[in-house]
Amino acid sequence: MAVENENAEIVKARIDKRNYKRIVLRNSLQVLLISDPDTDKCAASMSVGVGYFSDPAGLEGLAHFLEHMLFYASEKYPEEDSYSKYITEHGGSTNAFTSSENTNYFFDVNTDGFEEALDRFAQFFTKPLMSADATMREIKAVDSENQKNLLSDGWRMNQLQKHLTAEDHPYHKFSTGNWDTLEVRPKAKGIDTRNELIKFHEENYSANLMHLVVYTNESLDKIQILVEEKFQDIRNTNKGCFRISGQPCKAEHLQIIVRTVPIKQGHKLRIVWPVTPEIRHYMEGPCRYLGHLIGHEGEGSLYYILKKLGWATSLSAGESDLSLDFSFFKVVIDLTDAGHEHMQDIIGLLFKYIKLLQQSGVCKWIFEELSAVCETKFHYQDKIRPSDYVVNIASNMQYYPPKDWLAGSSLPSKFSPSVIQMVLDQLSPNNVRIFWESKGFEGHTDKVEPWYGTAYSIEKITPSAIQGWVFSAPEENIHLPAPNKFIPTDLSLKIVPEKQVKFPVLLSRSSYSALWYKPDTLFSTPKAYVKINFNCPYAGNSPEAEILTHIFTQLLMDYLNDYAYYAQVAGLYYSISHTDAGFQVNLLGYNHKLRILLETIVEEIATFRVKTDRFSVIKEMVTKEYQNFKYQQPYQQAMYYCSLILQDQTWPWVEQLEVLPGLQAEDLAKFVPVMLSRTFLECYIAGNIESQEAEAMARHLEDVLFKCSKPLCQPLFPSQHLTNRVTKLESGINYFYTSECLNPDDENSALVHYIQVGRDDFKLNAKLQLFALVAKQPTFHQLRSVEQLGYITVLMQRNDCGVRGLQFIIQSTVKAPGSIEQRVEAFLEMFETKLKEMTIEEFKSNVNALIDMKLEKHKNLREESTFFWREIKDGTLRFDRRHFEIEELRKLALQELIDFFYEYVKVGAPRKRTLSVRVHGNLHSSEYKSEASEPHLARIDNIFSFRKSQSLYGSFKGLTGQVKL
Repeated sequence: MAVENENAEIVKARIDKRNYKRIVLRNSLQVLLISDPDTDKCAASMSVGVGYFSDPAGLEGLAHFLEHMLFYASEKYPEEDSYSKYITEHGGSTNAFTSSENTNYFFDVNTDGFEEALDRFAQFFTKPLMSADATMREIKAVDSENQKNLLSDGWRMNQLQKHLTAEDHPYHKFSTGNWDTLEVRPKAKGIDTRNELIKFHEENYSANLMHLVVYTNESLDKIQILVEEKFQDIRNTNKGCFRISGQPCKAEHLQIIVRTVPIKQGHKLRIVWPVTPEIRHYMEGPCRYLGHLIGHEGEGSLYYILKKLGWATSLSAGESDLSLDFSFFKVVIDLTDAGHEHMQDIIGLLFKYIKLLQQSGVCKWIFEELSAVCETKFHYQDKIRPSDYVVNIASNMQYYPPKDWLAGSSLPSKFSPSVIQMVLDQLSPNNVRIFWESKGFEGHTDKVEPWYGTAYSIEKITPSAIQGWVFSAPEENIHLPAPNKFIPTDLSLKIVPEKQVKFPVLLSRSSYSALWYKPDTLFSTPKAYVKINFNCPYAGNSPEAEILTHIFTQLLMDYLNDYAYYAQVAGLYYSISHTDAGFQVNLLGYNHKLRILLETIVEEIATFRVKTDRFSVIKEMVTKEYQNFKYQQPYQQAMYYCSLILQDQTWPWVEQLEVLPGLQAEDLAKFVPVMLSRTFLECYIAGNIESQEAEAMARHLEDVLFKCSKPLCQPLFPSQHLTNRVTKLESGINYFYTSECLNPDDENSALVHYIQVGRDDFKLNAKLQLFALVAKQPTFHQLRSVEQLGYITVLMQRNDCGVRGLQFIIQSTVKAPGSIEQRVEAFLEMFETKLKEMTIEEFKSNVNALIDMKLEKHKNLREESTFFWREIKDGTLRFDRRHFEIEELRKLALQELIDFFYEYVKVGAPRKRTLSVRVHGNLHSSEYKSEASEPHLARIDNIFSFRKSQSLYGSFKGLTGQVKL
């Protein structure tokens, strides 16, 4: 029996219609049950209160390795990988992660498969099998996971910060593990890793340290019976909760400047202080309050001043690496080249701002404004995927009392100047750690971090020296933010007469614009989504034009920032980004003051002038962005080449990088009027907005841009409406493109094996999607779990402007791309047998799983809008595609799926169209040099010559908004 706790009522959002119940099983497992009759997916998350802080000395990564091993099999379900197979076949997904103090396992699944999925999940924690055979393979998987992180600045800098702490403190540890820590070193000491794994599991995986969240469409009583039955046999050894004694930073780890060499271009400052964990004072929110002010971007803020001086391109502030026993407050600043030369002034200005906070005292009105913003955000939060929701709550359960399991620290409501002052006092020169990253330090460091090989050097810095920097810092008018005028006060819901409107409607169309409108009929939140797509033919007709468009959008964001930042704080988000055919403006958030922000953005576009000083900063930022392309993961590079080959009218990044240095402010000043001179606006407005409001917004856009006395824009000529064209690969030919990894230090190689199926067609889509579902888990199991090709191993669908296909994506250090391709083809030959042996019952089960996935309702306005916008952008306009694809699935026969495989997928199929992109890391550079044209493959030597020589699929982008000839 479970013990129920009726004392504390769980705080939930005003619009949350779900029911919650807390129970404690007889083995002391704490459980939160969630009943949501409207959900299409069920989910569960188990948070185990042990993480890598508990790794034994000399076995770094053991907790993470155990997380991998529990997925394999259990006594009740001994077939290897059968859990993942079951989840996938029932339309779900599963994963896990290991953090410092807990390990979280989670899954979601279609509702009809939940009970058995939950039973399989429970067996992880009841009687897992950790076979000797799987042990060795999964150590390789952990090593492959670590390999992909070795050249990531995020991982490298995080480990360096941990490295420079007390060696006897668990924060110092290397969390991931690798082949060395889990196989080589233990073996040299006569330690059996598998025995240690089993021992670690027995000692640490106790029910009293576990927190479970279960989310279904069933009643709370029914869920409770299910949970009691499946989880009550988990052992409870009454293991004590892991607690840390002492702080990670001793005196020698404070008052330091660490100069370090990153992988990517650019300069960065990370200023870090050990502070009292906010979790002890989460209702008072001291770090939230200080992060809000130090990280503010409005006029008078630290960032505003640094930006004005041309020294910084971004700044963030807040708590990180939190635990119950210690925490850090971090300020992270991306520097320009000029900012890098003014590091001391920047640190001086930061401490000057902290001094301002000390002198101003803790302001009640700022706390109350912040509290009001947080309260509105909590009460009108969007629904998210059940799997994400249960993970968030399970993570909260370890730290917060039951009443705050849903809210966590998101509702600061107790104004306590003394608590905020306590943390503010800790942001002093006496205990600061400054991490300064720059390629400029290459060759000027004397130490190396052992796990990632990061070069660094350390210098002590005295508080008096920092005070000197404060004294000599530029005299600037730093001040606290103004009251936020963007905080919504009208959160009422509009009455939508069109409740039956399931799909977007074309409200208006002219030679200037097309307006698609979709009222909120599902979510009942006071939010809106607005997308304005500026279709400008001159924006993408050369590498220079595309780069200038990109700089233009970044400058617009830059100009708007100190005004629009207030909107973002208040929950109204915006972005301006370049596209292949122009640029787009996006707004998402509370609808009350959205139009004010939209009109400000349009006014900024209409009156755009190039500010030479800001142009230089943005050009430098964009240049580094393009230079850093070569540091992308090899699989990302392979996907990029694949897109470049397939998508017509796209320019390579190397050409854009080549033209960048020569571009000047006057080039942009001349370009923008030309770019905007011919424009067509494609607008999508959705959410808590009435149709007449949407039309008024579109009219305003037309009035400002097209219909004023000196119009900036003119309509497109009919011939200028751009189309989306995709390369049509020839049947029966296997194309391949090969390249060396752009980063010569990267040991990973990658393969993208793309199979082109054809243009958007409901019946064809149904077959393709069903095949992808049926083959997804066998692909992962064979190529990742059994053959251990690499941590990144995936089969997924691809959609290029309505042209559909499949792609295998594999990144590996163990095999060269050509060898990986052979393994993909061997898998397809093996899978042919499995497909032919599939029973009618298995086929129907997979069809039903896919139908259930298609029937899944959108969770929130962003998700719905993204789905509908894709139809508009591609020109397919199949807003009801799910209905028609379900109809095709219901009619589909097993033989038709097999025929699809023989026609499109089988190795050597006469109608098969394939493209393989191979990227060789430095371990396989010799294979790259010796790679010759293979008899059955057609080599692509020049992407652009190839693209020009191929026919193209017809574009779906039709007559939307066009004037008739």
